[in-house]
Amino acid sequence: MQGTMKRSTGDKIFDTFIYIFMAIVAIVTLYPFLNVLAISFNDSVDTVRGGLTIYPREFTLKNYETIFGFDGLLVGFKNSVLRTVIGTAVGVLSASMMAYTLSRPDFQSRRWMSVGFALTMYFTGGLIPGFLLMKNLGLMGTFSVYIIPALLSVWNVFVVRSYIDGLPYALQESAKIDGANDWTIFWKVILPLCQPVLATIALFIAVSHWNAWFDTYLFNNRNPENTTLQYELMKVLQSTQSGNNYRDPNAQQAIASVSPESIKMAITIVVTIPILMVYPFLQKYFVKGMTLGAVKS
Repeated sequence: MQGTMKRSTGDKIFDTFIYIFMAIVAIVTLYPFLNVLAISFNDSVDTVRGGLTIYPREFTLKNYETIFGFDGLLVGFKNSVLRTVIGTAVGVLSASMMAYTLSRPDFQSRRWMSVGFALTMYFTGGLIPGFLLMKNLGLMGTFSVYIIPALLSVWNVFVVRSYIDGLPYALQESAKIDGANDWTIFWKVILPLCQPVLATIALFIAVSHWNAWFDTYLFNNRNPENTTLQYELMKVLQSTQSGNNYRDPNAQQAIASVSPESIKMAITIVVTIPILMVYPFLQKYFVKGMTLGAVKS
């Protein structure tokens, strides 16, 4: 049996260039996050000097102690988790059900409904009509204001519908011949085959709910029981920038000992870590779901 072919000098140079290039790409990608992490653990006074790279010069936990010392943060974290879990579950279910309906060739109104849905992506009522709508529906000051308005995303519906259109329709016909109704086909045939695209839109919906704070400011700013983590962290940042605490007088001394830049980086780490923990479980579906769900017409 012929031995392994000896690699030429050109091949070795090319491989070396590829390794160096990929190492540079990895460093460029990771450096901003490591720099934010270093600033969040660095002393605020020392941070003002600048020159921090990927490790803190004067390690401290004071920035995080200041953040978690504010009232409402624990309640906001609980509400944000509940909002993300519930909002993601119902968002994926509603988008998949609507996408399945629009993908059915025997649904005669699917073209007009698709056009109507598409128009909502370009034209909206605006902020004031939306506020008045939430008020008239009785959602002001309730937890439901986080879930119901975000129940259905047209973009997610179109992505899932395109993915379903790429599945063999013979699978649904075979299920019908075996006596399955539409509900059984949806649960037993369509959903199992749509795991990649459902995982993809689940990540989109979860990130959207987790990062949202403006709806809390509009609809729940007077109800501390329904506050969210992002809204509380926004108030922490405002407090450090203005030098005034919004609610807790005991944290005034802690605020004076930190800088807005350090608090900002610590907040970035606090809100990013949960998403980084979830992403590896969905990443294997992400590329396949977006490729097959977004490029088909």
